[in-house]
Amino acid sequence: MGLNTRWIELPVVHKRLLLFSVAAAALFLLLALRLWYLQIISYERYSERATRNRTRVLSLAAPRGPIYDRDGVLLVDNRPAFTVSVMRQDVDNLEALLQKLSELLETDTSTLEERWARGSRFPIYRPVPLATDVSRAVMERVLEHSTELPGVLVEVQPVREYLEKGSEAHLIGYLGEVTENELSQDFFEGLQPGDYVGKLALEKAYETYLRGQKGRRLVEVNVKGKLLKQLEVDQAKPGNKIFLTISRDVQRAADQAFGDQSGAAVALDVRTGEVLAMLSRPTFDPSLFVRGIESEEWSQLLTDSRHPLQNKVLSGLYSPASTFKMIVALAALREGIVNDHRVIDCGGSFILGGSRFRCWKKDGHGRTNLKKALRESCDVWFYQVGLELGIDKLEIAAREFGLGAPVGFPLAGEKPGVIPSRAWKRQRFNTPWYGGETVIASIGQGYVLTTPIQLAVMTAALANHGDVLRPQIIRRIEDWDSQILQEFKPQVSKHADFSDEAWELIDKGLVAAVNEPHGTGWAAHLKNVKVAGKTGTSQVVRRKSDEEETGEQAEVPYRFRPHALFVAYAPAENPEIAVAVVVEHGQHGGSAAGPIAKAMFDSYFKGQRKTVLTVLDEGE
Repeated sequence: MGLNTRWIELPVVHKRLLLFSVAAAALFLLLALRLWYLQIISYERYSERATRNRTRVLSLAAPRGPIYDRDGVLLVDNRPAFTVSVMRQDVDNLEALLQKLSELLETDTSTLEERWARGSRFPIYRPVPLATDVSRAVMERVLEHSTELPGVLVEVQPVREYLEKGSEAHLIGYLGEVTENELSQDFFEGLQPGDYVGKLALEKAYETYLRGQKGRRLVEVNVKGKLLKQLEVDQAKPGNKIFLTISRDVQRAADQAFGDQSGAAVALDVRTGEVLAMLSRPTFDPSLFVRGIESEEWSQLLTDSRHPLQNKVLSGLYSPASTFKMIVALAALREGIVNDHRVIDCGGSFILGGSRFRCWKKDGHGRTNLKKALRESCDVWFYQVGLELGIDKLEIAAREFGLGAPVGFPLAGEKPGVIPSRAWKRQRFNTPWYGGETVIASIGQGYVLTTPIQLAVMTAALANHGDVLRPQIIRRIEDWDSQILQEFKPQVSKHADFSDEAWELIDKGLVAAVNEPHGTGWAAHLKNVKVAGKTGTSQVVRRKSDEEETGEQAEVPYRFRPHALFVAYAPAENPEIAVAVVVEHGQHGGSAAGPIAKAMFDSYFKGQRKTVLTVLDEGE
């Protein structure tokens, strides 16, 4: 029988089942063909459309922890700032978008193109920031044209705000965009391109405490990338609070007293090692780095001959000049070379071999004992004593005060300085040491180099009679529940061992230098607080004299003028604060550096004592 006959013979139910089966097979075939078309032929078009119509997770920046001074005065905070960003996957016509944004943001198109290119390394879901910290007027202008700006977001983000306008820039530091190299390190885990991290000083050293924890928000957007609604929010957690040892008032006093001069100033608590003030001049504005420093601004900072980016407190190397004489005197007292009664006749010069070494006072100081030598800074007295002492014993005493090595400052960048010896010169230059070099080293010149922080530590050790304290810049770190996460205690790194009589003799000499007639430090004399101090004049090019003050020096070009130094502590009878000041090319320690120290003392004692200050520009 033929096929037709078999078909006729099939029951009606079987016929219908077969028809349904054929229809179902055809339907599944059509669906398969449709799926093939959608997933293969039209993949790119529909994938793009699906990407645009989805929920997105946006990162919420965490405010960095605030920084306070020792009294709880806010020094560094965060403020809300408007950021204009773009989601890359929402942009169809980049050229048209950037042109429109250029008009609204009043920014060159080339600048926006550069920022867009930098953002190309971000993950696709990360907005590309094209303008940060824009004004409210600009923000409102962008929002008014939002329908013409596909993918453009206006977000509020925390931005670092430095309230002291740069006076503490070298201590606190600044922020910068995280680099690819940093992102590869475990320390920066969780960060993404475009995030900002500490790049210098405290902002860098305590990044872990200050960074905070990012938040996130889940949002729903339309096909043009515009926010439809917020689905979920996990708030960011701010960084921890840091309380410094710095006194804002003492810091401001030093800043104002410096004026336009270059140099450095440090104040320490002689009992704890806490840094009460730390100033390096000239300074820079850390806010420049918050908004993204321009190449021209960066170039100006790099090429400035006064080196505003250098922290001179830690890395500025200066001959200590006459501020080094106390070390010579202490070493000589310990060795029995001098005592309170030994007198050396100063006729204005000292002759060794065929060389003449002059005193700063041409006519000499006459018969001079230890107290007079410190009070009037007699060079000849120290030439003779230093030569008898020898460079190696002088080196030992200097190192007991932390000179010639890092003092252990908590921030990076500290230089060790130089305290020479016979072995040092042999290793460095492969030449022997000469007596004339000991003579020069005895007044803090020649190879001797120190940093301002070393001079401050030395002065604090003189004040407390031997405890060389490690400088501290942080008192404590707290979380937002006021729980102390870390607290810093005084640390004595070493002790300079000298007799009670030796300490007493040095104290008397330093008190005389500030409070008695002919004292070179009279410019820092306080009426109601007794100050002990020592001036110094550090030669830059040639040594005309260590303490000499002549009219013709005023005509010397700035870069050849000597540096002015002053170290002091107060109250002399029960010291609390030690100060070291270096004024680059300031010429005379008493008249240039002394008033700055005076201003710092005045600020410190204000509120503790009613202090009336008398300042006379006499002496060095």
